[in-house]
Amino acid sequence: MRDVYIVGIGQTKYGEHWEKSLRSLVVEAGLKAIEDANIYSRDIQAIFGGNMSAGSTIYQDNIGSLISDFSGLSYNNVPAMRIENGSASGGAAVHAGYISVASGLYDLVLVGGVEKLTDVSMEDQAEVVSGEVDQEWELFHGGTLAALQGLMARRYMHEYDAKREEIATLPVLSHEHGSENPYAHFRNKIKIEDVLNSTLVADPLTMLDMAPYSDGAAAIVLASEEKVREIKPEVKIKISGSAISSDFMLLQDRENILNLKSVRISTEKALKMAKLDINKIKVFEVHDSSSIMGLLILEEIGVFPRGKAGKYIMDGYGHHDSKVAINTSGGLKAKGHPMGATGIGQIVESVIQLRNKAEKRQVPNADKALAINIAGTGSVSVSHVLEVV
Repeated sequence: MRDVYIVGIGQTKYGEHWEKSLRSLVVEAGLKAIEDANIYSRDIQAIFGGNMSAGSTIYQDNIGSLISDFSGLSYNNVPAMRIENGSASGGAAVHAGYISVASGLYDLVLVGGVEKLTDVSMEDQAEVVSGEVDQEWELFHGGTLAALQGLMARRYMHEYDAKREEIATLPVLSHEHGSENPYAHFRNKIKIEDVLNSTLVADPLTMLDMAPYSDGAAAIVLASEEKVREIKPEVKIKISGSAISSDFMLLQDRENILNLKSVRISTEKALKMAKLDINKIKVFEVHDSSSIMGLLILEEIGVFPRGKAGKYIMDGYGHHDSKVAINTSGGLKAKGHPMGATGIGQIVESVIQLRNKAEKRQVPNADKALAINIAGTGSVSVSHVLEVV
């Protein structure tokens, strides 16, 4: 297997883009990534596109072809394909692109992710997102994604004697970082009491525990060692670990609903590929589709002891200038959650940190990062380790 590098990044602002279409969003991000890589569109040999909902919201499938067409790459008959893995679609697309370069099949590929959700009602958005859970055995009986995460949060409080305030710490941290990110959906700071007093969504989780469903796109350009020598990026960033894992889709079938086995396995595999220990990572982008999911991921990979993540964050861990930096982008909670783009956006933020370009939210001496993108309640997990070489 060959080494794979990130030579270009691009993203749109996340939020409600009433005036923009899905195709305009993904083209904007893709062309930014190509420009950032200092290459031409004609240099791209393949496209991998992450998208979850277009077939259900704007009734547009064949997204890979759409991206290729409106990026101006159809003239070269560039192969393009859509990758769908629920909210982990973006991370899975990066994994597919990584494999294609590492195998030697391609030397320069574009990986983009996009979602456009403001074209449908909030009710339809919720129905689309609930496609990440089992329709017959969970959703039919009222087990929406939010409801299942509420069950996990309630069990977490019971199992570890955790206080509700501790679960609310992660949204506060994400909003603090998001306030410094010009691409974030929400740039306001919040307090723990704001989280606790906001509208109840699924007991005990409230509206401010949950990530917003956003419009947006993100893209990266992956390159082989040979192409990197030609491009000569200012900072040489390698994907030193890329792994994906699955778990039972039904929450009831897992041994323990608080153990995210797919997250542990994908992260262990990615770290093993990178020949790194978790303690060597300082920059973490984790999938906080709700506050409880973010905390469980951090505990599953060993950043914090089980049941203690909220207490550590309350004590100051997680800020961009602390021992470990968590969700400096603002996470899904503040930056936003355009599902197909989310995992790629996490990697874009990681690259910004490793390039030392994050300005007020910059992590000091950042040289290694870990991005974890999941689907549903952890039925799929994709982990990527990035490092400056």
